[in-house]
Amino acid sequence: MHISTYKLILASLYSVAFLAGCATTTPHLDEHFGDSVNAAKAQQTLNPDASLDTEPVNGVDGQAANAAVDRYHRSFVQPPITPNIFNIGVGSGGSNSGTSGTGTGTTSSGSR
Repeated sequence: MHISTYKLILASLYSVAFLAGCATTTPHLDEHFGDSVNAAKAQQTLNPDASLDTEPVNGVDGQAANAAVDRYHRSFVQPPITPNIFNIGVGSGGSNSGTSGTGTGTTSSGSR
């Protein structure tokens, strides 16, 4: 390689380093980062001080509320059994129905 080639490469590297120093970050974007999420959360919060309220909840007695919570917890132990679903004439008869697009095929799904 010639000396002029080395000078050209060295000048290119210096110019790239010099121009990189002139590059700016995104101060206008970064200073507002997350504002839209925080605004959406604030708009969806009905009462931000609800956790400070010590008054009892009106409208549901203790036994009914306790039964509802127990039923909710049991739903994770043994979820309800989904019944078999029998669909007639659903779909347009794609590749699995064999009816060549007439839509009169019978399908069954959800069986265990």
